[in-house]
Amino acid sequence: MPVVDSPQSWLDDEKPAVVHSDKTESTSAAPPAPASALLEKNNSDSLSFADSEKHNPDAPPDNVLAEYSEAQVMNMGRAFARKYDLPNDDDMFGRAAALARQPDRYDHMSFLTEDERLACYDEEHRPFANMPRKLIAIVCASAMGAAVQGMDETVINGALLFYPDPLGLGAKTERNDWLQGLVNGAPYLCCAGVSCWMTDWLNNWLGRKRVIFVTCLISAVTCLLQAFAPTGERGWHYLFAMRFLLGFGIGPKSATVSVYLAECSTKKLRGIICMNWQTFTAFGIMWGYVFSLIFYRVGSGAVHGGLNWRLMLASAMIPALAVLVQIPWCPESPRWLMGKGRFKDAYESTVQIRPHRILACRDLFYQHVLLLEEESLEKPYLQRLREVFAVRRNRNAFICAFICAFMQQFCAINVIAYYSSAIFLASGFTEISALSASLGFGLVNFFFAIPAFFMIDRFGRRFLLLTTFPLMAVFLFVTGFAFWIPGQQARVAVVSMGIYVFSAIYSFGCGVVPFVIAGEVFPLYVRAIGASLFTIILWGFNFILSLTWPRMLNALHPQGAFGFYAGWNVVGWFLVYFLMPETKQLTLEELDEVFDVPLRTRIKHQLGQLWPDLQEYVLRRKNVARVPPLDRHHRLAVKAMEWDEKGSVEQIEKA
Repeated sequence: MPVVDSPQSWLDDEKPAVVHSDKTESTSAAPPAPASALLEKNNSDSLSFADSEKHNPDAPPDNVLAEYSEAQVMNMGRAFARKYDLPNDDDMFGRAAALARQPDRYDHMSFLTEDERLACYDEEHRPFANMPRKLIAIVCASAMGAAVQGMDETVINGALLFYPDPLGLGAKTERNDWLQGLVNGAPYLCCAGVSCWMTDWLNNWLGRKRVIFVTCLISAVTCLLQAFAPTGERGWHYLFAMRFLLGFGIGPKSATVSVYLAECSTKKLRGIICMNWQTFTAFGIMWGYVFSLIFYRVGSGAVHGGLNWRLMLASAMIPALAVLVQIPWCPESPRWLMGKGRFKDAYESTVQIRPHRILACRDLFYQHVLLLEEESLEKPYLQRLREVFAVRRNRNAFICAFICAFMQQFCAINVIAYYSSAIFLASGFTEISALSASLGFGLVNFFFAIPAFFMIDRFGRRFLLLTTFPLMAVFLFVTGFAFWIPGQQARVAVVSMGIYVFSAIYSFGCGVVPFVIAGEVFPLYVRAIGASLFTIILWGFNFILSLTWPRMLNALHPQGAFGFYAGWNVVGWFLVYFLMPETKQLTLEELDEVFDVPLRTRIKHQLGQLWPDLQEYVLRRKNVARVPPLDRHHRLAVKAMEWDEKGSVEQIEKA
């Protein structure tokens, strides 16, 4: 008969918890429960939620450990540390597991030291006060990665004033309108058609931070090579090819950075940290205009076809070089490491990005428990891709991500980012004035994203979108209709005002929300695929905008072109209102319950809330009658096989 490991040796605590001398009330570990006690079920099923509330009334309702007692959960933590050979001195994982069960009641846990309770308090009330240096390093490296994309969007804007003539695209013809759009949008054609589809494979093979390193290397090289474009017909062919290759640097990086940030941040900081991507895209947009102005008056010298636009395009490599220096020193995503079975590495990584070891052990243990419910980490790619659409929870998350990706493009912001100089020229600016006005757009876009740091986790993602879409529609109409103003001075003033105010509103709404949503709505086993699909949609519509705008502007004139996108902002409000739930301050895995609500049920619920919302937020009435909230975030208890197997082994041994 084969020898079977004793469940007692797997689950029992080998030593009592340390009694801390600074406590007036000392506690020791409860006697270890047998494995079967961890899985006591009524009629072989999990306890109902009501039963779990009676069993553990203080546990938060969305905590998967709510059905277990403190002693049981502490034994789980010790078993977890023992199985994966993690350091458990001072009963660290036992105490961390109990903290994971009731994270908000740390001040009632006498087994925590004063230092540990203070760390929990700071995490709750002062999340920025003790941010670990490694977490700051991750944020900074990701910020520079975003700036690569932002700079490319605006250096091509400045270069567009100069490169068409030497590359044979200067004549005002329909053909040249389409070709200019094709060259400008080439990176995003690559993103949507090729590179974003590689994201999941690259992430599985290389991990999060190595994907970021490789893609930034590609971005740096291709940005530099753009500067060597020949003149004539061959010139736009070459520039198109280099910009298409740049898409291999932009696509996988944009899908990976949001996931990397979401997986490394805490629940309290996730929204703020993840919006870092779009904020520093705006930062890159601003610096792209700065470099366009710096190189505007650079003479051709001995360079045939002009030097200024070449320097503009090459300058986008600067933030990519910064990432190449920063990212090797950042830790890998703990969630990715656990998905690969590298628990010791995951532990070391988590310790580096949490301000205290008790918080690191708590998060590592709780993430592991939640990941055990995934049961699908090793499914083939095509099966996981199918389940994005076949599984309701995943499908609803995809719809939410699709809305954000689509509306971030069709709100018209990138039309202005790519073509603001041409738009300002059409309204009456000179070339240098158009570039200066575009810099103003970049400054507004960046600095007005800063308020979102304080709003996104306080008011929520959905609230910001619902507030900003109607206002963006209004100011796009203002911008378009301003082209009918006969006086040049008045026309220039109103067009500038409309673009600036539109940019300011966009910056703390649709500017920061989409990449936060992309990083948090998908479960782990399809997270990389979901993020890549998000970026495929994002860059696909980005390419459509950059390709079609020159022709649309000539065919519909500014009034019709801006009015077209203003209408899409109105459509976006209804899509968000009826189809998108709120996701703020839930752990990544606790969002499962939110997105498992049938879409028809959500639409019906929101239809019933339309009149109460109108009364409360528009008519400003108080005490408006409402139906109960749709999303309760209730979760069932852990059913993972890892816990069940131990109970089965004990029964075999007893027999």
